[in-house]
Amino acid sequence: MSTADSAGRPVRSSTPARRGEGGALRRIADTGTPTRPVPTGREAAPTRPAPAGRTGEARTGGERPVSQSGGAPRPSSRRVRLTVSRIDPWSAMKISFLLSVALGIALVIATVVLWTVLDAMGVFDQVNGVIGQVVQDGGSKFDILDFIGFTRVVSLSIVIGVVDVILFTAIATLGAFLYNVSAALVGGVQLTLTDD
Repeated sequence: MSTADSAGRPVRSSTPARRGEGGALRRIADTGTPTRPVPTGREAAPTRPAPAGRTGEARTGGERPVSQSGGAPRPSSRRVRLTVSRIDPWSAMKISFLLSVALGIALVIATVVLWTVLDAMGVFDQVNGVIGQVVQDGGSKFDILDFIGFTRVVSLSIVIGVVDVILFTAIATLGAFLYNVSAALVGGVQLTLTDD
């Protein structure tokens, strides 16, 4: 028996190590037969059983314990912190254009509905009577519909809708450029998302 065996240390072989098929090193003994491959990486780490809970329930990585009554496992809530670092100006322009067109159409429809409801309720006739009593311009009769007639009101709402489409699209695109500049200087808006 050698001194290395008595000390409990392994005896080093004088034969060189050779790389096998799986990338693991194999050592060729004096008899010429290869030994078992040496485990590397995750193979070398011993596997541990999952710790049991106080009531004997097994806990998994991202799940809450499964009850013994057979209930389904419920995933635990995760929180993710994200940063909006850049807004694409082209996508911001397209989205703002579509939304402003929708708002312009809604404005025209709301104007038509409001004018029709006011006319059906007789509001314009009452306004004509009140203003006619106040002004009393001799033989001339005051008519408010000369100023806020249906065609005039609808035409004005269409013009306002078109101007809003142009302004909202330009402001959103400019805002995307300004956000990108400020995010490059001081960082973007940070968001914390959760899956509750």
